[in-house]
Amino acid sequence: MPLQRLYLKQIFFLITATVLLSACHSRKLTQRPTADAVNDMLAKQRGPYVMVKPDKEIADKYATIMQVKRNDIQNGRLYTFIEEWLGVPYRFGGMDKEGVDCSGLVSLLQLQVYDQPVPRTTAQQANAVKRKYEDELKEGDLVFFDFDGRQFSHVGVYLQNGYIVHASTRKGVIVVRLHDRGIYQYFSRAGSVTDHSTTN
Repeated sequence: MPLQRLYLKQIFFLITATVLLSACHSRKLTQRPTADAVNDMLAKQRGPYVMVKPDKEIADKYATIMQVKRNDIQNGRLYTFIEEWLGVPYRFGGMDKEGVDCSGLVSLLQLQVYDQPVPRTTAQQANAVKRKYEDELKEGDLVFFDFDGRQFSHVGVYLQNGYIVHASTRKGVIVVRLHDRGIYQYFSRAGSVTDHSTTN
Protein backbone atom coordinates (compact mmCIF):
# COMPACT_ATOMS: atom_id res chain seq x y z
CA MET A 1 0.00 0.00 0.00
CA PRO A 2 2.71 2.58 0.82
CA LEU A 3 4.46 1.72 -2.47
CA GLN A 4 1.26 2.18 -4.40
CA ARG A 5 0.64 5.54 -2.72
CA LEU A 6 4.21 6.65 -3.52
CA TYR A 7 3.78 5.55 -7.12
CA LEU A 8 0.54 7.51 -7.46
CA LYS A 9 2.19 10.60 -5.96
CA GLN A 10 5.02 10.37 -8.50
CA ILE A 11 2.58 10.05 -11.39
CA PHE A 12 0.56 13.02 -10.10
CA PHE A 13 3.73 15.10 -9.77
CA LEU A 14 4.85 14.27 -13.32
CA ILE A 15 1.46 15.09 -14.81
CA THR A 16 1.24 18.38 -12.88
CA ALA A 17 4.78 19.40 -13.86
CA THR A 18 4.12 18.59 -17.52
CA VAL A 19 0.92 20.66 -17.59
CA LEU A 20 2.55 23.63 -15.88
CA LEU A 21 5.61 23.61 -18.11
CA SER A 22 3.60 23.30 -21.30
CA ALA A 23 1.26 26.09 -20.17
CA CYS A 24 4.19 28.43 -19.47
CA HIS A 25 5.77 27.59 -22.81
CA SER A 26 2.52 28.15 -24.67
CA ARG A 27 1.91 31.42 -22.88
CA LYS A 28 5.39 32.66 -23.70
CA LEU A 29 5.04 31.86 -27.38
CA THR A 30 1.48 32.96 -28.06
CA GLN A 31 0.46 35.67 -25.61
CA ARG A 32 1.42 39.31 -25.52
CA PRO A 33 0.61 41.73 -22.74
CA THR A 34 -2.69 43.38 -23.67
CA ALA A 35 -3.50 47.05 -23.47
CA ASP A 36 -5.82 46.20 -20.57
CA ALA A 37 -2.97 44.52 -18.70
CA VAL A 38 -0.76 47.55 -19.28
CA ASN A 39 -3.57 49.83 -18.10
CA ASP A 40 -3.94 47.87 -14.88
CA MET A 41 -0.19 47.90 -14.32
CA LEU A 42 0.12 51.64 -14.76
CA ALA A 43 -3.23 52.89 -13.47
CA LYS A 44 -1.83 53.69 -10.03
CA GLN A 45 1.09 55.63 -11.50
CA ARG A 46 -0.85 58.18 -13.55
CA GLY A 47 -3.60 60.69 -13.06
CA PRO A 48 -5.46 62.74 -15.67
CA TYR A 49 -3.31 64.04 -18.53
CA VAL A 50 -1.55 67.27 -17.67
CA MET A 51 1.12 68.97 -19.77
CA VAL A 52 4.38 69.17 -17.81
CA LYS A 53 7.36 71.31 -18.78
CA PRO A 54 10.46 69.31 -19.73
CA ASP A 55 13.80 69.24 -17.98
CA LYS A 56 16.18 71.78 -19.55
CA GLU A 57 18.75 69.18 -20.61
CA ILE A 58 16.10 67.00 -22.22
CA ALA A 59 14.58 70.01 -23.99
CA ASP A 60 18.00 71.04 -25.31
CA LYS A 61 18.79 67.51 -26.49
CA TYR A 62 15.58 66.96 -28.46
CA ALA A 63 15.48 70.50 -29.81
CA THR A 64 18.93 69.80 -31.27
CA ILE A 65 17.97 66.38 -32.64
CA MET A 66 14.81 67.67 -34.32
CA GLN A 67 16.29 71.05 -35.30
CA VAL A 68 13.65 73.11 -33.51
CA LYS A 69 13.78 75.85 -30.88
CA ARG A 70 14.08 74.74 -27.28
CA ASN A 71 10.81 76.50 -26.48
CA ASP A 72 9.10 74.19 -28.99
CA ILE A 73 9.79 71.26 -26.64
CA GLN A 74 6.83 71.69 -24.30
CA ASN A 75 5.67 68.19 -23.38
CA GLY A 76 7.95 67.05 -20.57
CA ARG A 77 6.16 63.74 -20.12
CA LEU A 78 6.63 62.85 -23.79
CA TYR A 79 10.32 63.66 -24.05
CA THR A 80 11.15 62.21 -20.65
CA PHE A 81 9.45 58.98 -21.76
CA ILE A 82 11.47 58.97 -25.00
CA GLU A 83 14.70 59.65 -23.12
CA GLU A 84 14.02 56.73 -20.77
CA TRP A 85 13.28 54.32 -23.64
CA LEU A 86 15.84 55.53 -26.18
CA GLY A 87 18.13 52.66 -27.19
CA VAL A 88 15.98 49.89 -25.68
CA PRO A 89 16.36 46.92 -28.06
CA TYR A 90 13.56 45.59 -30.23
CA ARG A 91 11.89 42.41 -29.00
CA PHE A 92 8.75 41.01 -30.59
CA GLY A 93 5.97 41.04 -28.00
CA GLY A 94 8.15 43.02 -25.57
CA MET A 95 6.70 45.61 -23.21
CA ASP A 96 9.64 46.47 -20.94
CA LYS A 97 13.20 47.81 -20.91
CA GLU A 98 14.54 44.35 -21.78
CA GLY A 99 12.98 44.79 -25.20
CA VAL A 100 9.91 46.33 -26.82
CA ASP A 101 8.20 46.07 -30.18
CA CYS A 102 6.75 48.94 -32.19
CA SER A 103 3.12 48.63 -31.11
CA GLY A 104 4.17 47.93 -27.53
CA LEU A 105 6.15 51.17 -27.45
CA VAL A 106 3.16 53.07 -28.82
CA SER A 107 0.82 51.48 -26.26
CA LEU A 108 3.12 52.39 -23.39
CA LEU A 109 3.77 55.91 -24.68
CA GLN A 110 0.11 56.74 -25.23
CA LEU A 111 -0.80 55.48 -21.78
CA GLN A 112 2.11 56.89 -19.77
CA VAL A 113 2.30 60.24 -21.56
CA TYR A 114 -1.32 60.94 -22.51
CA ASP A 115 -3.22 58.56 -20.19
CA GLN A 116 -4.85 57.24 -23.34
CA PRO A 117 -5.15 53.46 -23.77
CA VAL A 118 -4.82 52.14 -27.32
CA PRO A 119 -5.12 48.65 -28.80
CA ARG A 120 -2.04 46.43 -28.63
CA THR A 121 -1.42 45.53 -32.30
CA THR A 122 -0.50 47.82 -35.20
CA ALA A 123 -3.53 46.76 -37.25
CA GLN A 124 -5.88 47.53 -34.36
CA GLN A 125 -4.13 50.84 -33.72
CA ALA A 126 -4.43 51.79 -37.41
CA ASN A 127 -8.17 51.15 -37.29
CA ALA A 128 -8.56 53.11 -34.05
CA VAL A 129 -7.05 56.42 -35.19
CA LYS A 130 -8.82 59.36 -36.77
CA ARG A 131 -7.07 59.51 -40.13
CA LYS A 132 -5.02 62.53 -41.19
CA TYR A 133 -2.94 63.68 -44.12
CA GLU A 134 0.79 63.92 -43.59
CA ASP A 135 0.77 67.73 -43.57
CA GLU A 136 -1.79 67.68 -40.74
CA LEU A 137 0.36 65.63 -38.36
CA LYS A 138 0.82 66.91 -34.83
CA GLU A 139 2.87 65.75 -31.87
CA GLY A 140 1.51 62.48 -30.50
CA ASP A 141 -0.12 61.30 -33.73
CA LEU A 142 0.55 57.78 -34.98
CA VAL A 143 2.26 56.91 -38.27
CA PHE A 144 1.98 53.49 -39.92
CA PHE A 145 4.13 51.59 -42.40
CA ASP A 146 3.70 48.56 -44.66
CA PHE A 147 6.96 46.65 -44.29
CA ASP A 148 7.53 43.33 -46.07
CA GLY A 149 4.36 43.79 -48.09
CA ARG A 150 2.19 43.57 -44.96
CA GLN A 151 -0.33 46.33 -44.34
CA PHE A 152 0.19 48.27 -41.11
CA SER A 153 3.06 46.07 -39.97
CA HIS A 154 4.91 48.91 -38.21
CA VAL A 155 3.97 52.01 -36.21
CA GLY A 156 5.66 55.03 -34.68
CA VAL A 157 4.71 58.30 -32.98
CA TYR A 158 5.04 61.66 -34.71
CA LEU A 159 7.00 64.32 -32.83
CA GLN A 160 7.88 67.61 -34.52
CA ASN A 161 9.45 68.97 -37.69
CA GLY A 162 9.10 65.68 -39.55
CA TYR A 163 10.59 63.47 -36.81
CA ILE A 164 9.13 60.31 -35.29
CA VAL A 165 10.04 57.92 -32.49
CA HIS A 166 9.68 54.20 -33.11
CA ALA A 167 11.08 50.80 -32.16
CA SER A 168 13.30 49.76 -35.06
CA THR A 169 13.86 46.03 -35.47
CA ARG A 170 17.59 46.64 -35.98
CA LYS A 171 18.36 49.70 -33.85
CA GLY A 172 15.77 49.57 -31.09
CA VAL A 173 13.99 52.73 -29.94
CA ILE A 174 15.21 55.67 -32.01
CA VAL A 175 14.20 59.14 -33.18
CA VAL A 176 14.44 59.56 -36.97
CA ARG A 177 13.03 61.65 -39.78
CA LEU A 178 9.79 60.36 -41.25
CA HIS A 179 11.27 61.11 -44.67
CA ASP A 180 14.33 58.92 -44.13
CA ARG A 181 14.67 56.83 -47.27
CA GLY A 182 14.62 53.54 -45.38
CA ILE A 183 11.14 54.06 -43.97
CA TYR A 184 9.26 56.77 -45.89
CA GLN A 185 8.73 54.58 -48.93
CA TYR A 186 6.67 52.28 -46.68
CA PHE A 187 4.61 55.04 -45.05
CA SER A 188 0.93 54.18 -45.48
CA ARG A 189 -1.33 55.87 -42.91
CA ALA A 190 -1.39 58.45 -40.14
CA GLY A 191 -3.89 59.63 -37.60
CA SER A 192 -4.64 60.86 -34.11
CA VAL A 193 -5.67 58.70 -31.18
CA THR A 194 -7.61 61.51 -29.54
CA ASP A 195 -7.50 65.30 -29.45
CA HIS A 196 -4.47 65.38 -27.12
CA SER A 197 -2.13 66.41 -29.98
CA THR A 198 -0.44 69.75 -29.53
CA THR A 199 -0.29 72.51 -32.09
CA ASN A 200 3.42 72.09 -32.85
